[in-house]
Amino acid sequence: MGQKFGNIKIKTYLFVDSTDKYDSRDVERIEQEDALVEAYLTWRMYVVDDALKMIDESLLWRKEFGINDVSEGTIPRWMFESGAVFLHGYDREGNKLFWFKVKLHTKDAKTVVDKKKYVAFWLERYAKKEPGMPLTVVFDMTESGLSNIDMDFVKYVINCFKVYYPKFLSKMIIVEMPWIMNAAWKIIKSWLGPEAIAKLKFATKAEVHTYIGAEHLPPHLGGSDPFKYTYPPLPDDDFQTPLCENGPMAGEDDAESKEGEMESRDTLESSFNSEIVAKPKKVNCFVNTSNKSFYFLKPLTTFKGLLLDVSPSEELSFGSGENEKKCLIILSNVTKNQVAFKVRTTAPEKYRVKPSSSSCEPGASVDIVVSLHGGTASPQDRFLIMAAEMENTGSQELTQFWKDVQKNKVMEHRCVSVISPLFLLLIKCEVDSEGQLHHLMACNSRLEQKMNSCLWVQKVLTGLVLVLLALNLLCLYLLGTAQQPS
Repeated sequence: MGQKFGNIKIKTYLFVDSTDKYDSRDVERIEQEDALVEAYLTWRMYVVDDALKMIDESLLWRKEFGINDVSEGTIPRWMFESGAVFLHGYDREGNKLFWFKVKLHTKDAKTVVDKKKYVAFWLERYAKKEPGMPLTVVFDMTESGLSNIDMDFVKYVINCFKVYYPKFLSKMIIVEMPWIMNAAWKIIKSWLGPEAIAKLKFATKAEVHTYIGAEHLPPHLGGSDPFKYTYPPLPDDDFQTPLCENGPMAGEDDAESKEGEMESRDTLESSFNSEIVAKPKKVNCFVNTSNKSFYFLKPLTTFKGLLLDVSPSEELSFGSGENEKKCLIILSNVTKNQVAFKVRTTAPEKYRVKPSSSSCEPGASVDIVVSLHGGTASPQDRFLIMAAEMENTGSQELTQFWKDVQKNKVMEHRCVSVISPLFLLLIKCEVDSEGQLHHLMACNSRLEQKMNSCLWVQKVLTGLVLVLLALNLLCLYLLGTAQQPS
């Protein structure tokens, strides 16, 4: 009840006080998106007045910098080419990495506004692509010095996460900070609230591996990521076409037509053996154990999209054994037109997707089987499902369709790969059982050692008793001998 009251009070305040003060698009977002208001309330511990102050400051900033109109074309090209700020890779918890190459930054009053808009561009871009997903900020301070420290700019970056983008920060990692900057960072820490201070991590080249795996770290930080920043294009779009069932596919532009035709035919034959019904098929959650070679989990949750309903809504669950490495995605067409779709992933070398590109008839559903063919599932492995309505349902090739379709008409939905809780429980039980067995064996060993010690002590005591008994007998004998008359 308190949360709902807070949402209502905030929206009422904005409705009354929004004339010419804020960008109308931002006010509309606040009024329509309860999750956004909830984020502000949560960040301010549900103190409504504090949340209102935070929203006011945030919306004023958005209007002042024209955030809703910031785009790749409004940012000076040299900023993109510098490679000082970019999104790339994931930390060990599956959060996207937001890199700041400090050595490439120099303080310049003439470009400070453009630099602030540049940071906002990346944050807005990520917020739209991955709504609700936190970021891990990495300040790479390798080879940096005092000339690279711009306190005003750092304070702005902190405010972005402290005020403008609530609950957006997973952690902030300061890597290889020179000792000469300790005083500067003490000042910076004073700007952080208690929530942000808890998220601040200082790490050396060796310690950063605690937070980020080697596969997402550059070589100069002891990693193996071969990524080298170049522009264009922007480096954060790391979704690629997955592998097909029989191995790698050719480039998407060259082979998507054949892939679409073959996989569409194969999929429509296998997935629609019966007549296409008017309504999407019902999805129930069950485990098929009749076939021992295929442990199959059907999705339970559903994302309601404008063109397609996607099940599961967020997570693709995989097992840990060799026989539990397949997952089902069900796409249900909720429009009156045919919808084309394709699936892309950040780990194309690990997954097979069938079909990875096809179309879905009005009111019908398509089953997509995702198979894990290398390594284990990880939250860093993400899937992008793209869909668009096909106006011409004739012999239109999918390749040409995806080349011609306008981006604003494409629905995008993202999922992450995880290990199923069921299998995690089994693994935990197995580990616990093994641990208990080791514990019992260790206890048994200790008991055996104690018993051996006790037996040894018993033998010693028995020997001492026999010696004492012999001495008593000797004493008695000597006494008897002494008392005899001579």
